[in-house]
Amino acid sequence: MLDANLSAQLKQYLAMLREPIELVASLGDDAKSAQTRELIEAIVALSDKVSARFDGTNARVPSFTISPVADAHDRVRFAGLPMGHEFTSLVLALLWAGGHPPKVSQEVLDQVKSLTSTHNFEMYFSLTCHNCPDVVQALTLIALKNPRFSATLIEGGTYQAEVDERGVMAVPAVFKDGAMWLSGKKTLEEIVADLDEGAEAKAAEAVNAKEPFEVLVVGGGPAGAASAIYTARKGIRTGVAAQRFGGQVLDTLGIENFISVSHTEGPKLAAALESHVKDYGVDIMNLATAQKLVPATREGGYHQIELANGGVLKARSIVLSTGARWRNMNVPGEKDYANKGVAYCPHCDGPLFKGKRVAVIGGGNSGVEAAIDLAGLVAHVTLIEFDGAMRADAVLQDKLRSLPNVTIITSALTTEVLGDGAKVTGLTYQDRNTEAVHTVELEGIFVQIGLVPNTEWLKGALALSPRGEIEIDAKGATSVPGVFAAGDCTTVPYKQIVIAMGAGATAGLSAFDYLIRTPVPVLEEAE
Repeated sequence: MLDANLSAQLKQYLAMLREPIELVASLGDDAKSAQTRELIEAIVALSDKVSARFDGTNARVPSFTISPVADAHDRVRFAGLPMGHEFTSLVLALLWAGGHPPKVSQEVLDQVKSLTSTHNFEMYFSLTCHNCPDVVQALTLIALKNPRFSATLIEGGTYQAEVDERGVMAVPAVFKDGAMWLSGKKTLEEIVADLDEGAEAKAAEAVNAKEPFEVLVVGGGPAGAASAIYTARKGIRTGVAAQRFGGQVLDTLGIENFISVSHTEGPKLAAALESHVKDYGVDIMNLATAQKLVPATREGGYHQIELANGGVLKARSIVLSTGARWRNMNVPGEKDYANKGVAYCPHCDGPLFKGKRVAVIGGGNSGVEAAIDLAGLVAHVTLIEFDGAMRADAVLQDKLRSLPNVTIITSALTTEVLGDGAKVTGLTYQDRNTEAVHTVELEGIFVQIGLVPNTEWLKGALALSPRGEIEIDAKGATSVPGVFAAGDCTTVPYKQIVIAMGAGATAGLSAFDYLIRTPVPVLEEAE
């Protein structure tokens, strides 16, 4: 179950346990139960602070709980094998149960402990889902630190019948007290905020108490991180306001074109970016959704960013790096069947469609890569491309055409997502050459048709292109003096991580140049 290298790493981690922990397993005579027993016995053999019992009576077989010996409970349960992307979640659960402190701010930890509601969570994950670990780890930590909560983390492949019965067609999927509650990735901070009724008011109060920044970066992706690092290194008081630090990079699995790094994964890169920014004492404000820019009324004065929670941030200079999001098809049925067969992450949700028929919408690199990955899991893939030819790299197109269970349709406009009220049953498309309408029967649709900038909230405040991108010059300057922009939300022609970082550095240096050349007004604005 654990090779020599993995065992050695796990032994090092288990040496950090401060208190004895116990694993209690509920097993049957099946192969998965045998594997679960093997995994537990391997863990026990690596530390004298870990013990195990195999007399559990939980209905989910195989499953096992993790708890401190001094405070035995069944609040954290893994059902199925937490391997693949979830092995890290298992290691952290062992460490946290054994008293090793989590890498979470004391403020967030106190908020977790102060939650007064009582809930039972059941979460479904897949072993190939790179978005699932954050949710698994968040629910685990909440259940370990607050006795009002319990969390059962379920590997969907082991409990396929349960997945089908509950209509789970996208992961992570979280049920709260038996009812569907969350579908998609959320951070610990976001989940706690959802559970804490007074979170928004407290966040707004904390924001409003902050002194104005010299530079405020709005957005925490690669461009925003680079801007913050460059301005902070100049000794400028810098803040970052972001919905979630890392941005779209968090949803990216394999990154193989980041110069000097042959391969990395989005969440790993995002964590490295945040750590680097924190090295310079930058004030990072997560769960901060900007909804309005109020430009300064005089040169050198304070610009304002109004947040969705009611808070207001002020700064003499602003760098907008709000990134972009996946583009929707905007056809009838798409919203109705989101997470009911319409999906946007083939790595996360692909295993849920094993043996089924799916479509991939989009013939660029993302779409063709998705089709190639899915072809190894599903019964058949139909790739639908609007243009007369696919736009993906030639090597990807050649690979796709070599697969026996793939159909490629070009010059096709998807017109409707079909379903039976509970799940997707097919789609219709129009042949752009003949205008004939065709129906494809299938169970899943993966949308991969590019990006749309997160700039709707800026309309009327500064100049945007017809596509909604922020218009910038060679220095990252926008149409508003003192406001700069960088990354995928701008008119920069190529949407790539390395390009966003360079643009962020440019915008940060431009903000610094603006500040040193622009005097503060004698009479500050009464804002």
